[in-house]
Amino acid sequence: MSKLYALFEHSAGFALFRVAEFDELAAFIPQVEESVTDIQRFNSVVSLIAFQPFKSAILALENINAVSEGILPDDLNLFLEGALPKRKKRAKCTLGVADPKLGAAITEALEMPCSHTGVVPEILRGIRHHFHSLIKGLTLKACSVAQLGLGHSYSRARVKFNVHRVDNMIIQSIALLDQLDKDVNTFCMRIREWYSYHFPELVSIVPENHLYTKCAEYIKDRKSLSEESVEPLTEILGDSERAQAIIDASKMSMGMDISPVDLINIEMFAKRVVSLSNYRKQISEYLHTKMQSVAPNLTTLIGDQVGARLISKADKV
Repeated sequence: MSKLYALFEHSAGFALFRVAEFDELAAFIPQVEESVTDIQRFNSVVSLIAFQPFKSAILALENINAVSEGILPDDLNLFLEGALPKRKKRAKCTLGVADPKLGAAITEALEMPCSHTGVVPEILRGIRHHFHSLIKGLTLKACSVAQLGLGHSYSRARVKFNVHRVDNMIIQSIALLDQLDKDVNTFCMRIREWYSYHFPELVSIVPENHLYTKCAEYIKDRKSLSEESVEPLTEILGDSERAQAIIDASKMSMGMDISPVDLINIEMFAKRVVSLSNYRKQISEYLHTKMQSVAPNLTTLIGDQVGARLISKADKV
């Protein structure tokens, strides 16, 4: 007759139970389901063989991390080695587990067949439901505290691990870059429309959004321009001919005069947009560095921004 044992991993520790009359139980799963919620009936189904509490929260977290990855931790290995029958007798026994990956690791290490199907899920459900009553000295409140503490630690560990994925940094960077492109373009169009009331000829001389915004920030009142302004405008545009064209156009401009208060507001807005454009360049350089580090081949083939978008799309699939 095959003997069934059940391994239960709890936030308080590892527990091993012996399941009575396994062969008969396997044929009456509905009756087992009914007995799960009744502690008196369930006590006749399982009996505690051994319980190993965790000595610290850190040890509990290390063990649960290993179990969640389907790895047999050393503490669990030693616990099962001491609590289960000798290796010669294990061939006639079965160990019920919740995770098939962990079961495979136990079978390989301890030479004992494991099962996660049939009556096993119902047995483990009953153990989970009545665990505080099955372990002497353990209360429902203590179980809740242990579960809450380990749950928070485990979640923080998983989130912390996820945050440090380099892929996430690339995904967020390309999303921010796209948003900045839209915002800067919208703001530049607003400056063009606003400043063109005062100096409409500037648009045809400086069609580039970023340079137009810088020129508007510098010029302010077009009547203040003189031959001395050619050099600063040349530094902004990198072209002395266009700088001179701006000076010439300002003298014959058809634009309307606007108040100093309006010019101050245009200048403040232009400064914000220029600052945003500079930040956009920094994000672009940051993304380029990240892509060179994470996916250098992809970056070489299709560029850092297209490659980053592919990574972002792949993460959503």
